[in-house]
Amino acid sequence: MAIPLPSTENCAVVTGASQGIGESLAAELASRGYNLITVARRRDVLERNAASLKEKFGVSVEVRAIDLADRAKRTELSEELASRDIAILCNNAGIATFGPVSKLDPDYERFVVELNAVAVHDLTLAVLPGMLERGAGGILITGSAAGNMPIPNNATYAATKAFTNSFSESLRGELKGSGVHVTLLAPGPVRTDMPPVEEQSVVERVVPDFFWVSGEYTARLSLDALARNKMRVVPGPLSKAMSVAGGYTPRAVVAPIVGSFYKKLGAE
Repeated sequence: MAIPLPSTENCAVVTGASQGIGESLAAELASRGYNLITVARRRDVLERNAASLKEKFGVSVEVRAIDLADRAKRTELSEELASRDIAILCNNAGIATFGPVSKLDPDYERFVVELNAVAVHDLTLAVLPGMLERGAGGILITGSAAGNMPIPNNATYAATKAFTNSFSESLRGELKGSGVHVTLLAPGPVRTDMPPVEEQSVVERVVPDFFWVSGEYTARLSLDALARNKMRVVPGPLSKAMSVAGGYTPRAVVAPIVGSFYKKLGAE
């Protein structure tokens, strides 16, 4: 069964919608006619993006300025989503840290786990009963090629993405024949535009240009894959290379090689 078509009763949810892949997913869904609930911490950015999408595509866009790492706030959102007709959930919000985990802020590392893994689990479980009752729905989970292998100096992020990768593909197996589609998005570096040098992140300064793919391309490819109920979509050359390396290269070999690159990110 296909994922639900857009209607006045249903909507699509995008977390991490203020920038990057999430912003592109929201725009692509709006272009396909879906009303939206966009979720991120920065209300001003969400509202500005919402106004643009409403004007351009004529859809409704509800803004939820929520820190998904905050369990109380996340519970409120989960309860709301459980009561709504959610056609598509894009579980996209996430963040990375770099460097030896022993030298990083423990509180912030727990924040990463809550956002990247626990929030994905909670929101998925919130929308799933309604989707199963309706016999239709789509869940897109943004994992990472980094979740396919051990990555020293990126340990917490890689571990949380290992969770999302496995959770997505395991859930998909459980839902076979239910009408609910589940697709894992495992991207490499993605950007919507190139900021000035002084505003570039560590990753933007270190990763060569030819490894990057656009947010627009990633969103379109991902939603098309979700519509076909494809297990995994891997846009970009770096993500494809990391997927192959993670699947076929002995971990004792790949870990120090990849870890040395991520050490550069932590040193910036």
